[in-house]
Amino acid sequence: MDQLFNRKYIVQGLFIVIALILLGKLFYIQIISDAAFVSAESNVLRKIYKYPARGAILDRNMKVIVQNEPVYDLMVTPNEVKPFDTLALAQALDITFEDVRKNLKKARGKSSYQATPFLKQISVQSYARLQETLYRFPGFRTQDRTIRHYPDSVGGQLFGYVKEVSPVDIEKSEGFYKPGDYKGKSGLEFSYEETLRGEKGVINTVYDAHNTPQGSYADGKYDVNAVSGERLISGIDMRIQKLGEELMMNKVGAIVAIEPASGEILSLISSPGYDPNLLVGRNQGNNYMEFIVGNPYRPSLVRPIMGYYPPGSSFKPVDALIGLQEGVIDPNTTFFCPHYYQAGNRKIKCEHFDGSISLRRGIARSCNTYFCYVFQKLITKNGMKNQRQTYQEWRDKVAKFGFGSKLDIDMPYERKGYFYTADHYDKIYGKRWGYTNVISQAIGQGEITATPLQMANAMAIIANRGYYLKPHLIKGIGDKNLVKKEYVVKNYVGVDARHFEPVIDGMQDAVNTSWGTAILSRIPDVVLCGKTGTVQNPHGKNHSVFIGFAPRDNPKIAIAVIVENAGYGSTYAAPIASYMIEKYLKGSVSGARAAQVEWMKNQNLLPVLKDKTKAVKLTKADSLLLKKADSTKRVKDSLRIKSATIKQTVTTKPKEFKSVIIDKPVIQK
Repeated sequence: MDQLFNRKYIVQGLFIVIALILLGKLFYIQIISDAAFVSAESNVLRKIYKYPARGAILDRNMKVIVQNEPVYDLMVTPNEVKPFDTLALAQALDITFEDVRKNLKKARGKSSYQATPFLKQISVQSYARLQETLYRFPGFRTQDRTIRHYPDSVGGQLFGYVKEVSPVDIEKSEGFYKPGDYKGKSGLEFSYEETLRGEKGVINTVYDAHNTPQGSYADGKYDVNAVSGERLISGIDMRIQKLGEELMMNKVGAIVAIEPASGEILSLISSPGYDPNLLVGRNQGNNYMEFIVGNPYRPSLVRPIMGYYPPGSSFKPVDALIGLQEGVIDPNTTFFCPHYYQAGNRKIKCEHFDGSISLRRGIARSCNTYFCYVFQKLITKNGMKNQRQTYQEWRDKVAKFGFGSKLDIDMPYERKGYFYTADHYDKIYGKRWGYTNVISQAIGQGEITATPLQMANAMAIIANRGYYLKPHLIKGIGDKNLVKKEYVVKNYVGVDARHFEPVIDGMQDAVNTSWGTAILSRIPDVVLCGKTGTVQNPHGKNHSVFIGFAPRDNPKIAIAVIVENAGYGSTYAAPIASYMIEKYLKGSVSGARAAQVEWMKNQNLLPVLKDKTKAVKLTKADSLLLKKADSTKRVKDSLRIKSATIKQTVTTKPKEFKSVIIDKPVIQK
């Protein structure tokens, strides 16, 4: 009996202890701690996310070139919505009755329990009207955020754009992004997204029965402050960036300018460009389709880092440097130019009849014959039987100048160009091939292409007499001049400094003598060293190219300019480069050259487009032929559409590329 009696009290004691623990826990939760209350989802307490301002972007002179503007979104939680005056809400927001119903239905489709955007980026006037009557619309609230603004309205491809995250973005972010968040999608906004975006804050806001916010719960004890993104300090000089975009108006091409001593990019221009403010705001999607996707000149292609161009004659200084380093020529080596160079059964024409010509004059005159001989000597220096291996060695030496590989600029989607290896030629010619098969590379044509960035970097190497620092756009983050470690490393190209002077002599003569090819790029009181290029283009008129640096001693700027379908390098690319260099070094373009700048801005070199055709009637047989040929690519010459009734094609060369729309492809007989 005593044992049973003892067990009874033990069990009772356990129940009492458990009851006291539960009562104590309940007392703590309800009286002492309110953490559970804060975390509970209710009609009176809501988590309001505070979106941080994205970091500003400054140019090298500390001028703000990308900043923020406040905007407001109207959010809705569908399951909290009660019957409301639809017309009153439509009037407050300055939208239609149908828009209200459509937007609400769209929000329900996304989520019934989470706040989703009902109308994004409402005007300040609409926001003010709405705040006075918001209590009449249960389930609705406003959310403030910022959007980007570009004061100078230039640099669309450079800065990129910010857009609402996609489901893929949300999944990849591992919980950082939520529906309605924004992120950088291209340009610097993409490359430095983690630096620019900042950290979201949370405000636990109490709402009363009238759906009116009453302030932060518990005096903000459980709130988290938003942290703004850090600012970026770029190497861009907005003065020459704006000038360059104006000079390239109504032209297709690219400009890259670099500070040789640091690798900082002073200007990066892709033309046609676009106003980055077009891709901000509620009309972002429509503007993107109209001005970017709908533009036949492809402004979405960031030509400085994605465009492939044969370097043409601008490649000759690189070949000369390798020839000097390998000892196959010296500054006094001469070759005879009879107006052409013969390589087996291939004849390469030269623009001039130069007779006996040396290295310095060969560069200044851009003599094709001279550099074909240099290339011949380089590839045959180990004997005729070893040309394949010698070519590969030469190719590897050229690659040290940055050709055929990415330079790892801090910008997305950089391309490397192509530069054939010996293995590539084995697939074309078998094992039996030599310099005569690849002689076009002597003058920067054939199986070699480069981006404008790579061409400008080659000029920085020559300006530095043998090395480069990787080109980069951002030189500082926050208040510190922090740059990635790889951007402060000198990359040497394996050519002795002494070999650069005779090459630079020729580049100086190209600009500053009466026989040079770049005399239109002379700058008063500045020694500009440069090289023109006229790049063959199988699809139309030749491209105009110029590369150079200035001044000769202690160079401050290296530049590459490409103007598509503009003809000789001396006509357009060289003057454009000189105007930008003068602006950078002297602050302005002065004298008679100022009028030349205005003339250049007004030149329209856009390729002619056939942009409108009438409807075409096809027979069944013709339709089958057309389908096989694929009309969106190249229609075979043999295809003849017998029953086609094509009226006169309207050929246009619009003054402003934004207005160009291609209706249908022209079917060529």
